Amino acid sequence: MGQKVLRFAVVLAGCGNKDGAEIHESVLTLLSIDRAGHQYQCFAPDVLQGRVLNFLTNEEMPEKRNVLLESARIARSKIKPLSDLAESDFDILVLPGGGGVAYNLCTFAVDGDRMTVLPQVESVIRAMHKAGKPIGALCISPVIIAHVLKNVTVTFGKDEKINAIFQGAGAKTVNADARGIVVDQANKIVTTPCYMLDARISEISEGIEKFIQQLIKMVDGRRA
Repeated sequence: MGQKVLRFAVVLAGCGNKDGAEIHESVLTLLSIDRAGHQYQCFAPDVLQGRVLNFLTNEEMPEKRNVLLESARIARSKIKPLSDLAESDFDILVLPGGGGVAYNLCTFAVDGDRMTVLPQVESVIRAMHKAGKPIGALCISPVIIAHVLKNVTVTFGKDEKINAIFQGAGAKTVNADARGIVVDQANKIVTTPCYMLDARISEISEGIEKFIQQLIKMVDGRRA
């Protein structure tokens, strides 16, 4: 018998590292899933972005953009509203990073330790966790996991300021480099820091490959 084909739900936060989903992290995640012989479906919330930036000047732009429409650029239009995500249809949940995570999926960039999480995002995380299904978060996305689930082990690279915020809220944080992953076996959570560090794309790729393989291993305790 061949291996079971797993279904990954990948939640995007727009398009672009400064105000949306980090494109390298998102694409490398999809590539690693496909290379492993599994399937993915991209989702994004149908909401306005928290901000829109000019990527050349870093200045805020006086326009509105929709997170779902922007995320569709990365997904090559094959994307669904986050409201359509049913836990029962998927084996694994993954949240790539990027500034949009901290502005669009939650308010960490603005509110810090007083952050709130978009209800649709929180609902999906709680449903997957309650069902005992693996959850993976890249780059800044572990802020959402740590906020929602509290007593978990995650990495924010080597960012001591963010470490302190979430340690105070009950999470355990472990420093890691871009090639590394941090595994919380008890909660079935895997994190990798990606561009939380000054890293090369090859290092990011290596970390994401390990990250995806570890999530696969966690499904029913089987080996990848």
